[in-house]
Amino acid sequence: MDSVVNLPASVSYFDLFALVLLFGSWLGAGWLVEHPPRSRPSVSVLMRDYRREWMRHFVTRNPRLFDANILASLREGTAFFASACLIAIGGGLAMIGKTDQIAGVARQFDIQHVPALIWEIKIVVVLFFVANALLRFIWAHRLFGYCAILIAAVPNDPDDPLAYPRAHQAAEINITAAKSFNSGLRCVYFALGALGWLAGPLVLLLTTLAVLAVTLRREFASGSRRAILHRMP
Repeated sequence: MDSVVNLPASVSYFDLFALVLLFGSWLGAGWLVEHPPRSRPSVSVLMRDYRREWMRHFVTRNPRLFDANILASLREGTAFFASACLIAIGGGLAMIGKTDQIAGVARQFDIQHVPALIWEIKIVVVLFFVANALLRFIWAHRLFGYCAILIAAVPNDPDDPLAYPRAHQAAEINITAAKSFNSGLRCVYFALGALGWLAGPLVLLLTTLAVLAVTLRREFASGSRRAILHRMP
């Protein structure tokens, strides 16, 4: 029996390799950001302590309008990205119905003839990341709403025995919301990388590596990380 997998003429093993690298980089980057080495925590992990510290200071802050404004801005940010993803999904679905126009543009750049089905698959891969981002942004928006309710449940009296436990609950929900939001951002990054497949597997390989490098640099070697690590005397 022939064990060789027969691929369509327009899809090569290089395409499959680049596609595996794309999904592997996405999953690997997400795991590394959320589970970094103890000796080198990511920005996402470092910010967890600041979110807990925020809620501890919130208990004694009066008035608390400042905290409400911060939380409102966080919700607005997630709503903005969710709306952008909805628009992108609509555009992607429209592109699936007009693959002949995409093929015409590709021919102008001397890209080999690709069947309409392959163009549709390439667009679906991009839409997968965008749809994943949308779901995570929606969930983050909802969690920030939960956080707002928990903040409202914190007693005004700092000496109340429920004050700090409620603030701790709000902090943990805030951290979970931020985790979902950051995951959505990574999906957006890799959706941009997946667009490279429209120009061929080599471009997909390069865009995937570029997105991976940018993601890891921002989490582990950025100026913002150094600023977060700096402890004032």
